[in-house]
Amino acid sequence: MNYILRLCIFVCVPICHLNAQTDPNIFEKFKSEIYKVDGYNINVEILGEGRPIFFLPGGPGNSHDYMQGAFGHYYKSHMVIFFDWLGRGKSDDAKNVSEYSVAQDVEVIEKLRVLMGFEKISLVGHSYGTVPAQAYAIKYKDNVHNMVLVNGFHSGAMWQANCDSYNHYAKTHFPERWVAVDSLRKLGYLSSQEPLKTVYGAFPTKYVYYHDTSLQSKVPKTTYRGWANDVYTAIIGEDGDFDVSGSMINQDYRRQLKDITAKTLIIAGRYDGVSTPEFAVQYKTFMPQAQFEMFEQSGHNPYLEEPEKFYALFDEFMGVK
Repeated sequence: MNYILRLCIFVCVPICHLNAQTDPNIFEKFKSEIYKVDGYNINVEILGEGRPIFFLPGGPGNSHDYMQGAFGHYYKSHMVIFFDWLGRGKSDDAKNVSEYSVAQDVEVIEKLRVLMGFEKISLVGHSYGTVPAQAYAIKYKDNVHNMVLVNGFHSGAMWQANCDSYNHYAKTHFPERWVAVDSLRKLGYLSSQEPLKTVYGAFPTKYVYYHDTSLQSKVPKTTYRGWANDVYTAIIGEDGDFDVSGSMINQDYRRQLKDITAKTLIIAGRYDGVSTPEFAVQYKTFMPQAQFEMFEQSGHNPYLEEPEKFYALFDEFMGVK
């Protein structure tokens, strides 16, 4: 996910949408609990009763907060579990950045499941969160009841292709700005280094990250770490907005998706410039047993841009009554 795109993760639907996710006090309804995983403190926030749902945020540098704002109201029908992976949000930092990886994120899910005593869990991943979700459903298939993948990635190759797609868009639509990017690239700057990081991060995101530019921010009232850049660069690579590396580039679930036994719902956005439709529709081939839904008026956040449609679909899939 590009630097400028990461800055726009905390957006929400205007109050005129009469949905439960607009609860202004949703963050205050949750309290932090600390679980020890491999000697580290992992921040977990749980509420409700019923079938447990683990919500997996994107990034891979994001904290849990934006998903809590969008899905926290499901405590009324399920037990909802929001948590911060190692190095993110309120969880401990790793002693060494080499500990940040897709595989490590997968194991945090499993160890939390065991510590909480759940036999089976549901998974809801958004963006990068779909990556460990799929890896978990493949490795621990007997532990997953069902799974929702929102604007996700089936492989490191798809992540790279989408970076290429975004960069082509930025270059062709904003050539005056791209001159500065191109100049810094020729000087050897990587996307995680200044001044390229700031220059690259200044590109407009309309029709790239979200389709509706009237969306407004919604964040907790308390201070929190919403983004961890060291985690992002460790997993995606020091030059990840141009040349994906880290543990992400080695992920490839395409041949294994057909073997996932958990009932799965896959959601994509027609105007998504991060997980582009060109590659998102490939899930229909790689995972034909899954339910696939394209949101025609959405970018990377269909639960914010088409909430009525999204939550009706989500409710039906999750069996919310």
